[in-house]
Amino acid sequence: MILQLNRVQMLLAAMAIAIVSIFVVSTLSAGIADAKGKNVRKGPSGLAFYKPPKKTPKQHGKLIWARNAGGLVPLESARVTKNVLYTSKTPLGKRTAVSGSISIPKGKAPKGGWPVVSYAHGTTGIADKCAPSRNKVGGPAESYISYTDPQLNSWLDAGYAVARTDYQGLGTPGTHAFLIGKASGRSVLDIVRAARDLSPKISKRYLIAGHSQGGHAALFAAGMASKWTPDLKLRGTVAYAPASHMRLQAASLPILTSPSSLSALASMIVKGATVVSSDVKPNELLNDPVLALYPQTGTECLARLSQPDSLGGIAPSDLIRDGADTDPFFDLLDQQNPDVATSAPILLAQGEADTTTFKFLTDILNSELVDLGDNVDYQTYPGVDHGSILFAAENEVSAFFEQRLPTGR
Repeated sequence: MILQLNRVQMLLAAMAIAIVSIFVVSTLSAGIADAKGKNVRKGPSGLAFYKPPKKTPKQHGKLIWARNAGGLVPLESARVTKNVLYTSKTPLGKRTAVSGSISIPKGKAPKGGWPVVSYAHGTTGIADKCAPSRNKVGGPAESYISYTDPQLNSWLDAGYAVARTDYQGLGTPGTHAFLIGKASGRSVLDIVRAARDLSPKISKRYLIAGHSQGGHAALFAAGMASKWTPDLKLRGTVAYAPASHMRLQAASLPILTSPSSLSALASMIVKGATVVSSDVKPNELLNDPVLALYPQTGTECLARLSQPDSLGGIAPSDLIRDGADTDPFFDLLDQQNPDVATSAPILLAQGEADTTTFKFLTDILNSELVDLGDNVDYQTYPGVDHGSILFAAENEVSAFFEQRLPTGR
């Protein structure tokens, strides 16, 4: 009797161990699939993360590696935020690596996966340390990055994954192609593809949003989405105070005779132009006092460049050398106007008190987009300046997101 009981006990114990083992293996497997997706390679620590390996996938929008984000990059409403390195292609057709971050909401993913908002950031600078995925307390671009966190967190709370590109050449090897639409637009689109490599619970359906420089990038991404990433499904684009009509603005430089941070922005635009055109020659285009400070564009962020002892101490009227051939530069600026055609609706948001992206420029852009056949909802906000537009337009943007790509929450 005792022997039979021992055998029964042993059998029950073995069954219990088997059940527990199955449960543990199943749980761990589910956890790995959810967190790591399709054989995700862990990226190295420190700045080595931003230097791509010698061999990278040939296809654009492929994840190279990822790691847990640090500093101020993780978003409070995210279950997890990962820094990522992924493939893209430059306007000149060369394969390149782009950095960024991807935040996944808390809770259970809806059927079909988490819908995505691909967010394009505003100007931080073109030095590598200005990349948003390197943001940290007291960092050189903290105030130019963290101001969007409340909106990004609200999107996560609503059930959207948030993908944030750094853009080509910002954080990674090479020069950032500042305000070159094809480069930034591809960066915005390719990170959505990379997010699907990071997690199998990321949807093909996505929205695009961007502010200032990012509004410009968002529109260019929308214009090329159907051809560049036909496997994805764009539902709509939000452009907050997008940069536009840069040739028109450049032509007005001679009348701006007081020192201004616009000189820092203009110098960065010149450097961005050299990425795609050998005909733009800073040594022949810029005045000597500007050239003396010009190298700082590659080492400092916008806040520092805007100071009186840097490019911010120079009047825009003093930027261009007398007799310089401006045609190659101005012609290239013409090509960067974000008057794109897209089948997905656009929400255009503009503050009427904005002195960085003036309302009259966005008024013209709105007319251009409409003339191209775009479905544009143009919203303007009295008394709202450049930095406050995200908060001011929050209700309209939330409604636009919900209408175009509901999450079910």
